[in-house]
Amino acid sequence: MDIEQKMDKAITALENKLMNIRAGRANPAMLNGIMVDYYGTPSPIQSLANVTVPEARQLMIKPFDRTTLKDIERAINEANIGITPINNGEIIILTIPELTEERRKEYVKEAREVAEEAKVALRNIRQEENNVIKREEYPEDEEKRLLEDVQEAINKYNKIVDEKLKEKETELMTV
Repeated sequence: MDIEQKMDKAITALENKLMNIRAGRANPAMLNGIMVDYYGTPSPIQSLANVTVPEARQLMIKPFDRTTLKDIERAINEANIGITPINNGEIIILTIPELTEERRKEYVKEAREVAEEAKVALRNIRQEENNVIKREEYPEDEEKRLLEDVQEAINKYNKIVDEKLKEKETELMTV
């Protein structure tokens, strides 16, 4: 596998983890990973209902089949996302509470940890690639050029990680 592809995967993983850190705004991605027991089969909420954002701090879940309403509500409660679902018999409404300054700072800290994990993954990819280059026994100048190319790639991807982190911090600290 190409080094760029491996690094792209690390960036995609970073983006997915950052998306799960909520910023006080409603986002259907907050429900990713919550599985509903639908006739004995775990199914994602998005496959059982329409998830919309009627207001900045509200999610509306309208099931395709009304009989799944209770199951969806139970799954959200069990997922422990810190939001109590309101079931009116036809739809479920999730109102996202306003974040306190302290909570925002905790989320920023969590985002920094996720970014650091991504950088560690990138460094591991670099180390693997450097080991492969050294094992191949290239001529000295060729080996040096290849190692420099790997370093350029890691620098480029580290900048991407820093930019993603900065965007998330800005999003989290904006009231």
